[in-house]
Amino acid sequence: MQIVRRIFSACGALLLLAGASGDRALAETWPARPLTMIIPFGPGSGVDVLGRVLAAAVAERIGQPIVVENVGGAGGMTGTARVAKAAPDGYTLVLGNVGTHAQNQSLYAKPLYDAARDFAPVALVADTPQVLVVRADLPIDGLQSFISYLKQNHGRMQFGSPGAGSAAHLACALFDAAVGVEVTHVPYRGGGPAMQDLIAGRIDYQCPLMALALPHVAERKIVALAALTRQRSAIRPDLATAHEQGLDFEVSSWTALFFPKGTPTEIVRKLHDAVDAAMDAPAVREQLRRIGVEPVPRENRSPDFLQHFVEREIVSWASAIKAAGLTPQ
Repeated sequence: MQIVRRIFSACGALLLLAGASGDRALAETWPARPLTMIIPFGPGSGVDVLGRVLAAAVAERIGQPIVVENVGGAGGMTGTARVAKAAPDGYTLVLGNVGTHAQNQSLYAKPLYDAARDFAPVALVADTPQVLVVRADLPIDGLQSFISYLKQNHGRMQFGSPGAGSAAHLACALFDAAVGVEVTHVPYRGGGPAMQDLIAGRIDYQCPLMALALPHVAERKIVALAALTRQRSAIRPDLATAHEQGLDFEVSSWTALFFPKGTPTEIVRKLHDAVDAAMDAPAVREQLRRIGVEPVPRENRSPDFLQHFVEREIVSWASAIKAAGLTPQ
């Protein structure tokens, strides 16, 4: 028996060495071909806008193109699940957000993946403030006026989002709960179509990423009522928060890059360093601010920080969703 155990032990050691050698060889040649970044939402969404800026900036630093592919559905879970099941070779990654990697773990009775265990975190990229916006022809003159109007007319009003389970959906659902109303939710296949229907007056309000809303607010096609952050955003400091306007309510969104679980540590480090360099470049930071995105501080971008951050966010949002009385789908 001792001889058998020794043989199995030796075989196991050889397999581990072979695996480690394979990972090192893969890491040494990475990246040898283009990468694919999955955006788990439709074209024109706030995450999509950020992803395309980020992909171009990081591609310059790794010497290979990063092809952006939009794979929407199930509040971002469809595209994110594809990455969770992809080969961990460093060539497929996802730009996830608070919806894909925190909220949907409680919003869905059977999530398509475990957000804390099925990914190799690369970097927390940005804070992406959300904003409450309404169609331009509503007869209101501010947040409190809108709340009064909503309470009187909620039975015939609708709010839109990029899809059921998305961060924008949950933000408005929690807003409705805070106000004490029930409003029909209209899910779309992406943030772009939802915004177009708001502009056209076919729905009444949304809680999108600021990046998606700002251009239309500037053109006065829609009206911004409140930043949904605890403090005013540096991107739009003139827009008062819901707190400042008498409503104890806030939501926050974020975006981060993830590889599939099992991706070699050296590849994770290489991509993280490229993201770090991109996020510190003045031209990139200015580009991000123009689209309504606030880069996170360097000390909050590490893979370890992101892993613990996601774990905390899952717990925090589970409590918020339960308190709001939202039933898992």
